[in-house]
Amino acid sequence: MFLIDTHTHLYSSQFAEDRDLSIQNAIQNGVTRFFIPAIDSSYTSRMYELEVQYPENVFLMMGLHPCYVKENYLEELAHVESELARRKFYAVGEIGIDLYWDKSTLEIQKIAFQRQIQLAKKYQLPINIHCRDAFDEIFEVLELEKGEDLYGIFHCFTGDLEQAQKAISYGLKLGIGGVVTFKNGKIDQFLHEIDLKHIVLETDAPYLAPVPYRGKRNESAYISLVAQKLASIYNLPVEEVARITTQNACSIFGI
Repeated sequence: MFLIDTHTHLYSSQFAEDRDLSIQNAIQNGVTRFFIPAIDSSYTSRMYELEVQYPENVFLMMGLHPCYVKENYLEELAHVESELARRKFYAVGEIGIDLYWDKSTLEIQKIAFQRQIQLAKKYQLPINIHCRDAFDEIFEVLELEKGEDLYGIFHCFTGDLEQAQKAISYGLKLGIGGVVTFKNGKIDQFLHEIDLKHIVLETDAPYLAPVPYRGKRNESAYISLVAQKLASIYNLPVEEVARITTQNACSIFGI
C-alpha cells in the first residue's frame, strides 16, 4: 500500500532525537513521500537539510505561515518570493488565516494570504491553506482570487459539509488527518457525502495524532490509521482509499 503524507513538519524540534528513525518507520509502512510546509525564513535551512538527506522522499513547499505574519511580514514575503524564483517547490504553503492565537493581525494576514496566492499563480503552483477560526475570512480572499489557476489543498479541514463544498468549489482538495478519528471531530459524520476524489491524506505531524495516539507526538507512519478510518467511512478497502487519495495528491503536486 502506497501512501503520501501531504503535510508533515518533519523538521520540528519534536523529532530532534529520532527523526531518521521516524522517517524510516514511515517509509517501511508505505509512506514514501512527505510534503513539507514552510513556516517562516528561520525554518528554511532545516527544510533544505531534510531534502538533502531524503531527496527521493521529501518535497518542499515555500510560504509564510499566518501565525508568523508579524511586523516584518513584508521582509518574510520577500524571502518567499526570492526562494520561489530561485528553485523548485511543489506548493506555496502553509498560508492562510489564523484567528485562534491573534486576531489583531487579521488585516496583514489577509494581505499576506492574498499575495502568496498570487505568487502561487505566477509560478503555477498549488496552495496549501491553514485555517483556524477563520473560514469566512479565508473564503473572502479565495473569492477574490478564484479561477482556473487557483487550486491546492485545504489543510487539516475541520469545517462542516457546507464549508467543505465551498472549499471544493474553489478547486481545493480537503486535507484529512487525525481529527477524522476523534470522537468530537465531527467531520466523520458527513465525509461520506464528499466524493473521495476531493480528499488527500495528511498527518500534520508532530501535531494532531490520530486515535489511539491522540495527545502524543504524531508521526507520518500514522497516516495509515487515517486511511483505515476513511475506509470505514466510505465502505471501501483501505487499499482503494490509499490508491485514490495518492492519485489525488499526485495530481495536485504534479508528481
